[in-house]
Amino acid sequence: MLEIFFVIGFFLMLLLTGISVLGVLAALAVGTFIMMFAGLFVMAIKLLPWLLLALVVAWIWRAVKPPRLPRY
Repeated sequence: MLEIFFVIGFFLMLLLTGISVLGVLAALAVGTFIMMFAGLFVMAIKLLPWLLLALVVAWIWRAVKPPRLPRY
């Protein structure tokens, strides 16, 4: 919800400073892409410990489980 208030405020402040509507839309598009990629980067960093934990568990599982011989 705060993001939409930020976008509306950003839009209004750019219009009040005299920037054209086309410039405002271009700035909003660039800002949207930057915030989207920044959010994806932060999400990857937040998930990194869980991904490492999953790798460790899978490695331990394979080390403990005896190898299965093929039946053919």
